[in-house]
Amino acid sequence: MTSVSFGNNNRGLQVGHSSGSIHAEIHLPPAPLERPETPPNPLSTVPFARDPGFVCRRTLLQSIHEKSSIPGSRIALVGLGGVGKSQLAIEYSYLSRLESPETWVLWVHASNEARFEQSFRDIADQLKIACRQDPKVNVFKLVENWLRDEKKGKWICILDNADDGKFLCSLPAAGKGASMQEPPNASTKPLFEYIPRCRNGSLIITSRSREAALRMVKHKDLIEVNPMARSEALELLQKALDQPEESQESQQLVEELEFMPLAIAQAAGYIRNRGPRYSVSQYLKDFQKSDREAIKLLKEESGHLDRDWEAKNSILLTWQISFDYIRQEKPSAAELLSLMSFFDRQGIPESVIRRQPPASCTSRTELFDDSSDGETSESDGSTEFENDVITLRNYSFISVNENGTSFAMHRLVQLTTRAWLKSHAQTERWKERFVDNIYEEFPTGDYENWGKCRSLYPHVRSAMSQRPESRESLLRWATLLYKGAWYASKSGHITDVREMASKSRRYRMKLLGAEDEEALASTAMLAEACSLEGRWEEAEQLDVQVMETSKAKLGVDHPDTLMSMSNLASTYRNQGRWEEAEQLSLQVMETSKTKLGVDHPDMLMSMSNLASTYQNQGRWEEAEQLNLQVMETSKTKLGMDHPDTLTSMSNVALTYQNQGRWEEAEQLNLQVMETRKSKLGVDHPDTLMSMSSLASTYWNQGRWEEAEQLDVQVMETRKTKLGVDHPSTLMSMSNLASTYWNQDRLEEAEQLNLQVIETSKTKLGVDHPDTLTSMSNLATTYWNQGRWEEAEQLNLQVMETSKTKLGVDHPDTLTSMANLAFTWKSSGYNIQALELLRDCLTKQKQILGLNHYETISSSQALLEWETEILDIGR
Repeated sequence: MTSVSFGNNNRGLQVGHSSGSIHAEIHLPPAPLERPETPPNPLSTVPFARDPGFVCRRTLLQSIHEKSSIPGSRIALVGLGGVGKSQLAIEYSYLSRLESPETWVLWVHASNEARFEQSFRDIADQLKIACRQDPKVNVFKLVENWLRDEKKGKWICILDNADDGKFLCSLPAAGKGASMQEPPNASTKPLFEYIPRCRNGSLIITSRSREAALRMVKHKDLIEVNPMARSEALELLQKALDQPEESQESQQLVEELEFMPLAIAQAAGYIRNRGPRYSVSQYLKDFQKSDREAIKLLKEESGHLDRDWEAKNSILLTWQISFDYIRQEKPSAAELLSLMSFFDRQGIPESVIRRQPPASCTSRTELFDDSSDGETSESDGSTEFENDVITLRNYSFISVNENGTSFAMHRLVQLTTRAWLKSHAQTERWKERFVDNIYEEFPTGDYENWGKCRSLYPHVRSAMSQRPESRESLLRWATLLYKGAWYASKSGHITDVREMASKSRRYRMKLLGAEDEEALASTAMLAEACSLEGRWEEAEQLDVQVMETSKAKLGVDHPDTLMSMSNLASTYRNQGRWEEAEQLSLQVMETSKTKLGVDHPDMLMSMSNLASTYQNQGRWEEAEQLNLQVMETSKTKLGMDHPDTLTSMSNVALTYQNQGRWEEAEQLNLQVMETRKSKLGVDHPDTLMSMSSLASTYWNQGRWEEAEQLDVQVMETRKTKLGVDHPSTLMSMSNLASTYWNQDRLEEAEQLNLQVIETSKTKLGVDHPDTLTSMSNLATTYWNQGRWEEAEQLNLQVMETSKTKLGVDHPDTLTSMANLAFTWKSSGYNIQALELLRDCLTKQKQILGLNHYETISSSQALLEWETEILDIGR
């Protein structure tokens, strides 16, 4: 075959075409039966484009060229329906004819026996082969003889849509009509064999079935046709819509359509037919609205004038044809695809989809085939599963991941399969099977289970939108979501916790009652979700509900009751209600010692909570003693890298920071941060907390640049993960503002502090400790800018509110007193400043100790001020 140049030709895949049979249109006059010495342009039965727009898939075309240029070659293009196999064959035909006009190009529709025969008759008519109209003649033999005749020249034959290898490659059945009869002296043979392997011809087959293709070509002659590259998909959409420039919406749309040519052409037709009142952005919005809307759009058939009359213009209907074929030929493979369609499309574990239904259910779901007796040996079941996988892979419906133990599938394939199940009233059966399988496999959110939870969690997220109907399955679904919320809360998937916990609680309460233990567990999980989101009032209401019900149902010393009390104490602490938190924490700790023992994990948690309360009250020594005890016991009982151990180490580091022991705090914070990065990931909330603590340590050591780098990373990640108004995000913004302030970047510090204050007032309240801290930081910024009056107003407000909320002896109250004293001194109120700082220093010595850095700082300032006044007096 004459070589084809691919270097400068920018023509490619035809816009509007997709895989499937293409209606043959003859635009060139037929060649004479005998080729003259200078041949005219030979016949081409390939369908020619009415639309000149092409998108070139150069790599694939090059592969086709390399293989088909070998004399007598047979190659097969295999892939999903709608992926562009037929278009590639058409495009290659065009390019071949451009380079080699003397080559004959013949197109054979191979979707069924009738169309195969009609294609041969059309070819015989166009070639004007003698005796072709004889009703007793074997038209296949006539065309075969013509193809074998090297005098006729070189030819390319495209066998399109050869998805059914049986009728093509099997011996013909007895009793065919006259048109199928061979001459008496000829032997019968499979239809495929009438396309001869000879030096003057090449055969290109397109097929959705790898198995069918392998009955006609060798494995090395398969060419996988996958979805388009991003750039090709964008070019296809732009040309189909006559839009010269790509937009962000166009990029998003081709991603949503998974770069499938037919889906893109289908979407373009839909948009074009409704223009100008409809746009790419509107289609994208509708497609992303829900699975139901996406399925409606995928069903819509837009007109493609160049597609074969038998081919579907909807990718959903195109794939359902393949699904129907699998269902008829191998029902168990269709069952497997039905089950897989409810999972997340990536990383579907073999262990979960192979799991058999519970004993209470039918031993084998007989959805498509009621001939099974359910008695299958383990060996037979394994073989059947492997055969099912091979069948689905042959049709490119699924792929095997690199590890060989999990599978993946296109989202559009999932939607197509679900649409078929819905239309045949089979959705509920497979949804329940999916829920049952995941329920049996997904463990609790305990740290020891995180490895398994991590691999299965995407499928639990998928289950959120797959609520079953039967009571038994609904309870399993609610439990699955509860365990999913448990893992999500520990692993940092904060945005999922509320939805999972809320749905679990709703249906557990509905089916079991509000006071049932499982319903209470879901209520407690919802309270945890509220706490993670910084919604303290909602968390408190739920915590109180759980605690009171647990006391009445289980008793005041039951572990679940103690856990509910501990949760409420944490909520109080987050609200700055230290005394109430302390009372509850003490009660929980004392009862836990008696009921659980001093080294029980719940006991350690209660000690840690009490230590946090002491820390918030500025009782550093008591906090340190408890935190050290928790840390050492956790190391022994749980291990060095257990999340609870890391939390206890972080708490000890925080105690060191509050005591001004920077080097000790830095060492611990570094160790915790690196371990959390490795174990939990760089964007886990606990990792971010340890990064923030380390930044604070750097800040107090005057290492501003190192602090800034960490502060910025923490702030940006929290904005993305938690939102701009989450308390933790606000805290990180406040920390960064303090770092700016120390670098004399006062305007940046002021802007951040103002933003934090306004949001904190709305989210937390004007008297919340975090709001007061942000006000104090802004006052310090004003002080450095010489804006004494504004600084004084804020410092006065912070000090008075701190006295009321935290107490006159609280370290934060003492800090606010010192800040106000410095502001008065700068404003010239020397006597008032001196008296306030003396009062502050007396309390700091009592509360913080003589060696605390804030005590030392106040003592030095007071000495300077007193000396200054004495000098003035002289």
